[in-house]
Amino acid sequence: MTPIPRPGPDQAVYVISVAAELAGMHPQTLRIYERRGLVDPARTSGGNRRYSEDDIALLLRIARLTDEGLNLEGVRRVLELEAEVARLQAELDRTRTEGDRAVADVHRQYRRDLVPVNQSVTIYRGRRSR
Repeated sequence: MTPIPRPGPDQAVYVISVAAELAGMHPQTLRIYERRGLVDPARTSGGNRRYSEDDIALLLRIARLTDEGLNLEGVRRVLELEAEVARLQAELDRTRTEGDRAVADVHRQYRRDLVPVNQSVTIYRGRRSR
């Protein structure tokens, strides 16, 4: 028996009623969130909304923030800032990786320039006098 393939986290498969039930919300709440720009579900060719696992996670995040007392504008701003932090973290990770790679390249270059101690030339200048 072949297992049924599960949709990816960004694959929009849930209709609004199922998404609302999974998020513990009323479908009208999802429509309000969409009008306010908090969520952007995919649309079928017929114009029906389709939500993904990522959309459901976002709806749950919005619910937590509103439960903590934020209004929808505050939630929008928090989500905006979280996205900016994630973008900056990814940029920092890329920069660190590039920096580590550049340092490693320089270290490899240094190693080519080194001469082992047993093969180095030492100039003898005689004994030191006091």
